Amino acid sequence: MALAGPAPDGDPFEALGDPNRRELLRLLGEGDKAVTELADAMPISRPAVSRHLRLLKEAGLVNERADGTRRIYHLHEQGLEAVQGYLERVWGDAAARFRLLADNIGDADGGAGR
Repeated sequence: MALAGPAPDGDPFEALGDPNRRELLRLLGEGDKAVTELADAMPISRPAVSRHLRLLKEAGLVNERADGTRRIYHLHEQGLEAVQGYLERVWGDAAARFRLLADNIGDADGGAGR
């Protein structure tokens, strides 16, 4: 899947496969947060949070900025929009195929089920 801007090094869907990373994304959805804030809200260690954030960043789902000695993380909207767009295309295509199949089955049954 292509993302706008520099290509991410990681796979966003692989990154989303871990529940801790999904929880980090949820927390960042509430607003920008430092690693310490995220670690305080998670049942894992600060180094583990940093590793998960690195993977999310490599996948193009989060960005960071320096604030003195702290690293502040925030959602990378373009990366998340690319994932959303991909899922909408896949599910949209699947829904259209299902609708076509359902219509054809209904026609074969003489319209039963409509």
